[in-house]
Amino acid sequence: MSLEEFRVRLRDGTRETRVYLIAKLMRQAKPDDVFSFIALSEVRALWTDLQRQLGDKLAFWTWLLDMWAAGDHAAQ
Repeated sequence: MSLEEFRVRLRDGTRETRVYLIAKLMRQAKPDDVFSFIALSEVRALWTDLQRQLGDKLAFWTWLLDMWAAGDHAAQ
């Protein structure tokens, strides 16, 4: 899959496809790289579905999102 196709699927894919691709990003990429593809608000909106697909990265992402929600990150 090309980078452009990846971006199109993130933007226009079904919810299931978007959740799969976002979770894959969250498992494999650095957090800054994740947010070059999607907005924090989208992660929050899909969080319930994303949690099931994060595997061993779930604890990290839960911690990070909780820290940002508490106001410890200016990029909210």
